[in-house]
Amino acid sequence: MNFIDPHKHTRRAFLKRSAQLAIAGTATPLALNLAALGEAAAMTATDYKALVCVFLYGGNDYANTVVRFDDAGHAQYTQLRSAGSSGTLVTPKTSLVPTELKPTVALADGVKYALAPEMGGMANIFDQGRLAVQLNVGPLVVPLTRQQYNARVLAQPPKLFSHNDQQSVWQAQGAEGSTRGWGGNLGDLSLSSNADAMFTCISVAGNAVFLSGQNALQYQCSRAGAVAVEAVRGSSFGHFMYEPAMRAAFEQMIQQQHTHVLANEYNRVMQRSLAAETKVSTAIGGVQLATPFPAGNSLGEQLKMVARLVGGRGSLGAKRQVFMVSLDGFDVHDGMATRQPALLTKLSEALTVFDAALLELGVADKVTTFTASDFGRTLSVNGDGTDHGWGGHQFVMGGAVKGKAFYGVPPPLSVDNTGAPEDQWHVGQGRLLPSTSVDQFAATMAKWFGVSDTELYGVLPNLDNFGERAGRLDYPTDLGFMKA
Repeated sequence: MNFIDPHKHTRRAFLKRSAQLAIAGTATPLALNLAALGEAAAMTATDYKALVCVFLYGGNDYANTVVRFDDAGHAQYTQLRSAGSSGTLVTPKTSLVPTELKPTVALADGVKYALAPEMGGMANIFDQGRLAVQLNVGPLVVPLTRQQYNARVLAQPPKLFSHNDQQSVWQAQGAEGSTRGWGGNLGDLSLSSNADAMFTCISVAGNAVFLSGQNALQYQCSRAGAVAVEAVRGSSFGHFMYEPAMRAAFEQMIQQQHTHVLANEYNRVMQRSLAAETKVSTAIGGVQLATPFPAGNSLGEQLKMVARLVGGRGSLGAKRQVFMVSLDGFDVHDGMATRQPALLTKLSEALTVFDAALLELGVADKVTTFTASDFGRTLSVNGDGTDHGWGGHQFVMGGAVKGKAFYGVPPPLSVDNTGAPEDQWHVGQGRLLPSTSVDQFAATMAKWFGVSDTELYGVLPNLDNFGERAGRLDYPTDLGFMKA
């Protein structure tokens, strides 16, 4: 059994990349010295590709997002979701008719799904072939059965059902405190493909371990654009009469050489920040989108900035990019009947208009967007909401996606251990035991991104426990939802 080993990258491009970083002026001597301590790898990209992670913080309820629509399934869902509650957490079948998902290849045993009524825009993208649903995906260290989970005979993800820890496990294969995310690992491989390595990993959602690499730096951008250094760009010096002189003094100060290495490093970071601000502002300033983004939708505003950054990729010198955006509020222990529909409305509106913007820019097949969340939630209810779960359903969107399809195994509708075969895929209260791991899900997109088969195991260390290497062909490392 293999566990996390963060040093599996090959050496074949470390010197090339270090030289390129130095020439580009985007890596400090300190960063280069730190990079020299580890191993690195790189891909050579001539085209453009980007991955966009949409993280739904709080744990999205899978059962009311991708809802069973076949008569038998919906009846069972209704019975289980009504038990112990007023029935307000049940989505009526009649309201699901407009959002029924009709895949090119029907699911076995007559299983059908519909999206929540608020997600009509995403249902249309599914119908147009640019959206797929990955069923029952979640963190796994190794493939597990319910019996193995209960007996604790195999490794399990750390601190299951904990928000902070499962967010970290999704993003970085380790509990809270992990320092390397798989998005950052992809960034490590991509640095030498980009003329300016600073813009390889970009977050519009604040700091996120997902984008932290061994060498890749996480550039944080606001919904309005590059984050300004207020001491130079803003009004931070009190009386306006003194601002020009104070600003000039500050600019002169950060150009000076010091005898102390940390003082020099601080100045280098400031200089780099100012240069990055100018470069980002110039790049996005040349991108005007006709696609209207929804007002007051924070996720939509983040994705609009991503679209503009993608549109300005030429100015940024980018061939490979990894982005992070987020929407929080999905911890619906109470008030779920009103809170989750409002959140799903924002999600669908934002992804729908982002898809339209990418089509407008002519890069729909160059950008793949996927959702992730702390965990799914329980199928059973606590009266007004649902509790923390494990596996859940996620979306993959883009022109390179083999859309209008479901991937994975439809999970059972069950909450108790009755001994029936379907009980294999939950661990009580309708908490889904994932039938697909995050590593498999991520590896499928990483291969499309340009990562070689051998490099995949450095990006996703637990992948060794799945697929052909582990003799588990029932848990393949390529789930098949991406076009070649």
